[in-house]
Amino acid sequence: MSFVSYLIAGISLGSIYAIMALGYTMVYGIAKMLNFAHGDVIMVGSYVVFYGVNSYGLPPVVSIVISVILCTILGVVIEKVAYKPLRKAASLAVLITAIGVSYLLENLALLFFGSDSKAFPDVLGFPTISLAGGKLSIPGMTIFTIVVCIIIMVGLMIFIKRTRAGQAMLAVSEDKDAAALMGVNVNGTISLTFAIGSGLAAIAGVLLCSQYHVLNPYTGALPGIKAFTAAVFGGIGSIPGAFVGGLLLGIIEDLSSAYISSQLANAIVFAVLIIVLLVKPTGLFGHQIREKV
Repeated sequence: MSFVSYLIAGISLGSIYAIMALGYTMVYGIAKMLNFAHGDVIMVGSYVVFYGVNSYGLPPVVSIVISVILCTILGVVIEKVAYKPLRKAASLAVLITAIGVSYLLENLALLFFGSDSKAFPDVLGFPTISLAGGKLSIPGMTIFTIVVCIIIMVGLMIFIKRTRAGQAMLAVSEDKDAAALMGVNVNGTISLTFAIGSGLAAIAGVLLCSQYHVLNPYTGALPGIKAFTAAVFGGIGSIPGAFVGGLLLGIIEDLSSAYISSQLANAIVFAVLIIVLLVKPTGLFGHQIREKV
């Protein structure tokens, strides 16, 4: 493969990380909570599509829509049951709960689906596109992933800036108490944020498994951590930051794997994150939040 091929593959992988990171950054930006179960919602959504296509013979698009709906509901349930009671709790309690929810979903997946890895089908079936007289081949799934990521990012930006619900999210992210006094339904807004993030997780899961064709109960674990890294890299709480952070992370990982070492690729990714945060602690697009006293 040429450098351009690796670069395009990195952008594709980064687009998946970006979609996942958008879920992290929205939840943190509005609810000020880190949903570490996000990666496992990705796994659940992928299983829904897998069984919808393989066991029930549903069309791929129908299976994906069902996956998005179920993951959206799952995200709201997780928020209501696990996170809502802890909104004013210490950060450590929230972190322990998030990890507990993650382990719960993974173990439920082990119970219902087994530990064996499953070959995820090519549900979308895009053909490979040849360019430059056949010298450069780009999988159709790669192009589709990049386009979907851009559409989602632009759609979220428009939703936040142009809709009443989006404005409510901005108000809640600034000051929950003040937003409540202005008539904003804070509980509903936070639930909507979890719902959107979890719906995006389902889409990211399909894109991830369609490229790597492997599905097991731990499929979302490491990509979830990398997506969180991308959100921090770009500036957690920033939608453009999650997008750029995800793309950069994917490019760094893919080029490191190709030109340095596949075994060191993850270490290089996290090393770059540490360097960036040492230089700019709030991330590339983040801004310093001043605490009110």
